[in-house]
Amino acid sequence: MDLSSLKPAPGAKNKRKRLGRGPGSGLGSQSGKGHKGQKSRSGYKSKAWHEGGQMPMNRRLPKRGFTNIFKTVFQVVNLNSLEKLNQDVIDKDIMYSNGVIRKKRIPVKILGTGDIAKPLTVKANAFSKTAIEKIEKAGGKAEVVKC
Repeated sequence: MDLSSLKPAPGAKNKRKRLGRGPGSGLGSQSGKGHKGQKSRSGYKSKAWHEGGQMPMNRRLPKRGFTNIFKTVFQVVNLNSLEKLNQDVIDKDIMYSNGVIRKKRIPVKILGTGDIAKPLTVKANAFSKTAIEKIEKAGGKAEVVKC
């Protein structure tokens, strides 16, 4: 076997459709687009949500609830990721520089997944109850900082 004997698998290469090349080709006169209508014209695109006169899905389904525009979105950090930092005092800047959080402007909430062995002073915008319990149990402090 050498490179000169290589060829594509049978059926892997198909000839392209040559449209509008006479009646013998099978794709003559209308080039496979049928008679008249919007779909036969050039530049036709159908919208993904268009259902052709049928009541659209977004109007058929009931609407519920609302979106609270004043909701505060937090960056979530677990205790097990703070344990890996090897710092005594942990604040937003340290978390950012070590890649624990991605943005400085968005508030940070500490959650209680994982355990802490050594006492840490953690400064964040919010804490879960379990996070506060675990930090204080290890002999550390959970300080709430305003945004």
